[in-house]
Amino acid sequence: GRALLVLLLSATVSLLGGLIFGYELGIISGALLQLQIDFHLSCFKQEVLVSALLIGALLASLAGGILIDRYGRRRAILVSNLVLLIGSLILTLTRSFIGLVLGRMTVGFAISVSSMACCIYVSEMVAAHQRGLLVSLYEAGITVGILLSYALNYIFADLDEGWRYMFGLVIAPTAMQFLSILFLPVNPVKLSSWDSDCQKGLIQLQDTEDRAAAKREPYKEKHYSFLDLFRTRDNMRRRTLVGLGLVLFQQFTGQPNVLGYASKIFHSVGFQSNSSAILASVGLGAVKVVATLIAMAFADKAGRRVLLMAGCAVMAVSVTTIGLTSRIAPLAVARDCKAAGDPNASHSLTQHTLAPLSSQTAVSPIPSALGAVKTQAGPGFAVTRSLSKAFAITQSREVVPGSSLAQKRDLVGQAKEEAVGSTSPPFGGASWAEHTVLNWITLLSMMAFVSAFSIGFGPMTWLVLSEIYPAGIRGRAFAFCNSFNWAANLLISLSFLDLIDAIGFSWVFLLYGLVGAMAVIFIYIFVPETKGQSLEEIDQQFSRKR
Repeated sequence: GRALLVLLLSATVSLLGGLIFGYELGIISGALLQLQIDFHLSCFKQEVLVSALLIGALLASLAGGILIDRYGRRRAILVSNLVLLIGSLILTLTRSFIGLVLGRMTVGFAISVSSMACCIYVSEMVAAHQRGLLVSLYEAGITVGILLSYALNYIFADLDEGWRYMFGLVIAPTAMQFLSILFLPVNPVKLSSWDSDCQKGLIQLQDTEDRAAAKREPYKEKHYSFLDLFRTRDNMRRRTLVGLGLVLFQQFTGQPNVLGYASKIFHSVGFQSNSSAILASVGLGAVKVVATLIAMAFADKAGRRVLLMAGCAVMAVSVTTIGLTSRIAPLAVARDCKAAGDPNASHSLTQHTLAPLSSQTAVSPIPSALGAVKTQAGPGFAVTRSLSKAFAITQSREVVPGSSLAQKRDLVGQAKEEAVGSTSPPFGGASWAEHTVLNWITLLSMMAFVSAFSIGFGPMTWLVLSEIYPAGIRGRAFAFCNSFNWAANLLISLSFLDLIDAIGFSWVFLLYGLVGAMAVIFIYIFVPETKGQSLEEIDQQFSRKR
């Protein structure tokens, strides 16, 4: 009974950790529609508010690893929960712009520490044959969190100061995670009585070899410095190469930007009405959930390496297809900025009248995570290119959050359009009508890309990262790779529109396809299979191989 309880609580901690992460990434898109009116936010202030979460997350990536290694994974999660509660309370109660920024930075710090500590903690808590399933559950939680943020943004969109509810509701899952982890044992690496607990049959965890390792590993900690990550000792340099390679390829395959174009592609294949656009937005989120569940089911059967290579190959093919079809049916890009500080802008979301777009941007300019709002809600809600970029930045690890922002923006924008009774189609342009088949190919390619990412790079990158490093440096190593993940996401998101200006939309996507093909080769050569092996066996496998 106790063994099952520990397993269920580990699963709960993993799922809730992911749910909070996804929810915080997705919720800002809906909240910003109200915040920019309530606080009269300029384009720059909107950008600062959106970027605040990223700044907090980057700080956590730099400092969180030391916290996780020195004080233990369990304590790190408990501390991150308390920090998240403080951040959420600041956001819920604040009356100033500075309060909003501080609150988002605090939340960003908390979810970044929690994301690293959860993956490491769960990977160390459970048996080798369950590790893939339970660590992947974190990724499933992210996708569910994003869907939840879609729904709540929609529900609170017309409520006065609804953003306070949006920010405040995360307190419930945070409290649940805090209570769940209180009943779990301290991390095995840190607990001297761990072995005796296992022998009593209280905790159905790793085998005899793992228990022996658990007793030895605390002593290893003394011998690993941060610089050991770049030395040949225990083949640490190769492990760092694998970790950095995975997080960089995860971003450089263009995941943040492909998802930014999702709403435009939906319009191109005929999702013209309000309700169908909402369904399409939520549908993409549902596709991600299903794909992540498939990854969970096969992580311990097919293996990490197989899922990474298969997902990456499908991503390369699908993004190349989007690049080729867009050469025939080109997509337009809008780059202008209008702030909510416009004196003509209504102070009620539902009363704001829709202004027609200029003819230049008539061809559904939804290039970025915020583009949907520009199209749906006219100048009062239009936002800057830099803000669009900043939004793309907040797409996490992975994944999912990218689509969250793009799709949620679309969803809220459509809701507002419905509220004011606009009937003008958000999409126009004869060229698209002539390419119906190509449009559907583009849509299917995007769905394939989203699914492949959620099966491969999405969950598997973090699973492999939580496995390949020795316990003594696992927290710092994970945090080091995670900081590169955030930085690469920032670079990809900020360079996207400039790249399109320089070489054209289709060439950018063809470039992403080439990077995807290189990623398959990288995974084939450098990433070992870790399914069914204890963490100690994985450590020995790396130490032996040169």
